[in-house]
Amino acid sequence: MIAQLHYITQEINGLSHLELAREACQSGVRWVQLRVKNKPFDEWVQLATDAKQLCLKFGAKLIINDNAEIARRVGADGVHLGKNDMNPSEARELLGNNFIIGGTANTIDDIRRLAAARVDYIGLGPFRFTQTKENLSPILGLEGYFSILKQVRDENIQVPIIAIGGIVPDDVERLMQTGIHGIAVSSGINCNADKEQFVSTFLNHLNKSI
Repeated sequence: MIAQLHYITQEINGLSHLELAREACQSGVRWVQLRVKNKPFDEWVQLATDAKQLCLKFGAKLIINDNAEIARRVGADGVHLGKNDMNPSEARELLGNNFIIGGTANTIDDIRRLAAARVDYIGLGPFRFTQTKENLSPILGLEGYFSILKQVRDENIQVPIIAIGGIVPDDVERLMQTGIHGIAVSSGINCNADKEQFVSTFLNHLNKSI
């Protein structure tokens, strides 16, 4: 089951991935993507191990960004692969069928490629400009989502699509009308002083759209 609200970790304002992930889980998040960048391998493994224990405590799924080997080593629920990461088919060979594999897309061609590789979900974005990600792909905006999701339906592609990139609660209703499955949020949750209320607002908007 692919959650409708995906939370992505950061390190900000002196707070670690784990501290922010704990606050997010306490606020109602049940899908955590550990997005670690520029860390030594051993430190990354330790972070992932600790994140796994945190997610077990809250009944949340843990997805490791970029690295299928670390996902396998720590027993995470899955891996999310960017365009320049391991091929999803290779990740499936390494991880087997019980792991969730997600991939990043910016175009319908990306979606076709990922669907052919039998990923479990696709993160499509960015919706709008965000400073969270380096080397940002072209902004899609609402019209981009409507256009791409129409092609997804026309081609009978069944993979759940997750919108990402600077999304706020007021965007959810219109985005869900495009046919997406859910949304991913990072800074919006991490930088909010009242995370519980913010997560609750997102979940309420998503539930209304079912």
